[in-house]
Amino acid sequence: TDEGLAVAERARRIVHEMDDIASDIKARDEEITGETRLGVLGTTARWFMPRLLTSLSHSYPGIRTIVHEGSTSSLLPRLSNGTIDAAIVHMPVDDPELFSQPLFAEDMLLLAHSKHVLASYDTISLTELATFPLLLPPRSTAFRRIVDRAAANKGVALQAQAEIDGVRLLTSLAFEGFGPAIVPATAIPGWLKGEFARVAIPELPRRVVGWASRRRPIPNKSTRATLDVTKNVVAKSGDRQPGVMTTLVPSSQTSSTVKA
Repeated sequence: TDEGLAVAERARRIVHEMDDIASDIKARDEEITGETRLGVLGTTARWFMPRLLTSLSHSYPGIRTIVHEGSTSSLLPRLSNGTIDAAIVHMPVDDPELFSQPLFAEDMLLLAHSKHVLASYDTISLTELATFPLLLPPRSTAFRRIVDRAAANKGVALQAQAEIDGVRLLTSLAFEGFGPAIVPATAIPGWLKGEFARVAIPELPRRVVGWASRRRPIPNKSTRATLDVTKNVVAKSGDRQPGVMTTLVPSSQTSSTVKA
């Protein structure tokens, strides 16, 4: 029943908190062990998760990582209700109950199928782009708000051919020729070849991706250790990804950036 499902979900969270307590107490004098449930954007997961899981297995072999892929709009509610322990999401995170800090910034590009007229461009302005229908994220997302704000600063509004909540799906539709799409750089890996073109949009700010977790209760030791490893992996490998920068992250696009 619906009532039974609600009870079961609350019970799972209680059991998880009890396990966290036991793991944290054990970790006072011993190696850190326990479970962390980490949400992550699909585009970030493609390059980041293999490196994170490898580093975690070397540094903290006692940590069991459960990975949940999703969009920012789907991961943040799960973080707030305790279904996951932390999430790597698109910034800013406008929730005072959540701690967040930036990890890296990445270019936002236009992805167009080679048969589309926009594929002939190397660079395009927002004013020119406003004359074409585009695949865009929903207006409720941080990604879309940043794009719309940049367009408004140029006195134009972008046309939505369709609104897609999920960057990987957005990218797949553009690859298939359904329409051109504005996507982050990591959605188009440098090694990927095919019938498409990457078009620079210099007037768009970079997308900032960061870590988010609940302030209360504080994350378990496994999750806190995972944050430390995450920052090390980004510092070591982030700048090697096309379009990604690990320095000069704009503070205006972050929220609640305080020390854990």
